[in-house]
Amino acid sequence: MPTPFDSLPDYLALPRIEGLALSPDGRRVVLTVATLKKDGTGFDRSLWAVPADGSDGSGGATRLTRSAKGESAPAFTAAGDVLFVSARPDSDAETEEEAGQLWILPATGGDARAVTRLAGGVSQIAAVAEASARLVITADLLPSATTLEDEAHLRAARTKKKVSAILHESYPVRYWDHDLGPAEPHLLSLDLDALRDTVGAVRDESAADEASEKDAPMPYPSSLPRPADLTPQPGRSADAAGVAITPDGTTVVAAMRVPEGTDARYRLVAIDVDTGEHTVLHDEPRVDFEMPAISHDGTLVAYLRTVERTPEGPSEEEFWISALDGSGAHRIAAEWDRWPSSISFDADDTALIVTADQDGRGPIFRIPHDGGAVEQITTDDFTYTDVRVDRKTGDLVALRSSWMAPSHPVRIARDGLITALAAPVSLPEVPATMIDVDATAEDGARVRGWLLLPEGATADAPAPLLLWIHGGPLNSWNAWSWRWNPQLAVARGYAVLLPDPALSTGYGLDFIARGWNAWGAAPYTDLLSITDAVVARPDIDETRTAAMGGSFGGYMANWVAGHTDRFRAIVTHASLWALDQFGPTTDFSPYWQSIFTPEAMIEHSPNRFVADIRTPMLVIHGDRDYRVPIGEGLRLWSELNAQFAGADGSLAHRYLYFPDENHWILKPQHAIVWYETVFAFLAQHVLDQEWVRPDDLG
Repeated sequence: MPTPFDSLPDYLALPRIEGLALSPDGRRVVLTVATLKKDGTGFDRSLWAVPADGSDGSGGATRLTRSAKGESAPAFTAAGDVLFVSARPDSDAETEEEAGQLWILPATGGDARAVTRLAGGVSQIAAVAEASARLVITADLLPSATTLEDEAHLRAARTKKKVSAILHESYPVRYWDHDLGPAEPHLLSLDLDALRDTVGAVRDESAADEASEKDAPMPYPSSLPRPADLTPQPGRSADAAGVAITPDGTTVVAAMRVPEGTDARYRLVAIDVDTGEHTVLHDEPRVDFEMPAISHDGTLVAYLRTVERTPEGPSEEEFWISALDGSGAHRIAAEWDRWPSSISFDADDTALIVTADQDGRGPIFRIPHDGGAVEQITTDDFTYTDVRVDRKTGDLVALRSSWMAPSHPVRIARDGLITALAAPVSLPEVPATMIDVDATAEDGARVRGWLLLPEGATADAPAPLLLWIHGGPLNSWNAWSWRWNPQLAVARGYAVLLPDPALSTGYGLDFIARGWNAWGAAPYTDLLSITDAVVARPDIDETRTAAMGGSFGGYMANWVAGHTDRFRAIVTHASLWALDQFGPTTDFSPYWQSIFTPEAMIEHSPNRFVADIRTPMLVIHGDRDYRVPIGEGLRLWSELNAQFAGADGSLAHRYLYFPDENHWILKPQHAIVWYETVFAFLAQHVLDQEWVRPDDLG
């Protein structure tokens, strides 16, 4: 039976649930839903409300917002109003701005209205108080500005003069897909009690007259709560690794960045919202303090403590709890070596609710404060995100996904019973069946992964195999991805192997350490071991296999290309090729240079083995990739040509280049081109079909 994965346009048109918020009374869930734009070149986002108890007796999903610019990042206030960020037009603004602002949708009904009018917009909602009208947002402000009006004036001057230059006075200068600066990130507090409703436009005549003078800045609107800067002159310190606010809104705890030469660490800082005073709670050399969470009674703060990683090996991510003033700090769950992706307090504050990778899944765990054993709450094959605690019942509400189902909302009862919530998005039919597979590595370690099989794969009709290698490398193939979706390959008759080799998370610190400072060693042999185990199955055709990966997965694809000819094709996306070049040119070089010895960076650099490549390669890179800069792809393509081009310049390899994409290929029309090119390349070399150039490539 056909599924949406048989057609790339149909697949891109599938709606996606991207975020979740739970109302204070535990009765409503608000979801962020992304849908394909009419012209197919982007996604629109809107907010939908659904009942949080698992019933749809109240009407199922209800759309809350509708605008051309879309809405995202929902959060609830203590009063039950919905906050979100949007670049939708503000009817009270003097001019139409493109920057996203904070908006509020009243619980009592009525239209949404803007809460901020910052010239550079709002970056995100950082934290919202549970029992007061205060919240914290992040926003970028120009370093020379002394007031919000001054900041707006400076921005307008740059825009008028069409100045885009940035003067850097510190490192780094880029992050993933965008340039840093000239503005710096700030934490700003807002008191929603200062938001005023008015009849007609608010106009301060004296301020307006003054602003009409040449080059005078416009005053910040008096009807809006004026943001208070909690981090004046921050540099990059407010690039926080987590922000929390006490229920009464009086104290913010932030993991703030502390520069150390070109490197940095994070320390925990308490900020008094009324006075702006900073108090350092926890700070140690060569140690990061991150992911603060504050208890519901406002007396405790939980956080992660991580000793700086070196070439000698990875370090544990330690769970700690202290009083709000930093006293009484103590570690909990010292024997548990998983790395958390989220931390919050349980309903009664006696335990932490944590998500972490675990054996190819991403369960929810409960960690008691009293030293009790870590309890795994969910035991299915899903990975959970956006976990919220219902204070009234103790139940949890979350999104979950697996390779068989994209993100969808569920309720988890205290007894572990899981109930699917109503949603505006139905789960799509998928073409694959999913099997848990494993193998024994050269050193005796267990290496596992997921195998997705197409319908009809049998000993009489074995399926060709695609080995997909995940990025990271500290990662796991345990959750649905809209970018790298194996269901699309399964719909075309391939089996897809999604292994977690050495360096993968969810298997303990020792498993990560097996590949540390030696990417080309155990990670490579682990991939071969599990591939050997899978191709031994009668429903897999071992003569028709290919390998592919992105980022670290692209690094491994390059390494595989130079060390074996067992695969008939290799696809390498956003890949590391020459580690000595990558180290100083990536967006934050100190980290990568600190986890390798200079000798290991040379020994495990794929470019050293270019002459040994015997497999056709499809190289893919985006010019705006700052994590793995375009120089990696350019050098790989240059050296493939220098080594293998014929007298007429022809060669078996291909290079797919996106001038305006980054580490990920995000524009829907480009995602289609990406998949069409990959499947055409695989069809040529794995299925022995004629090469067909995708139409949109001209």
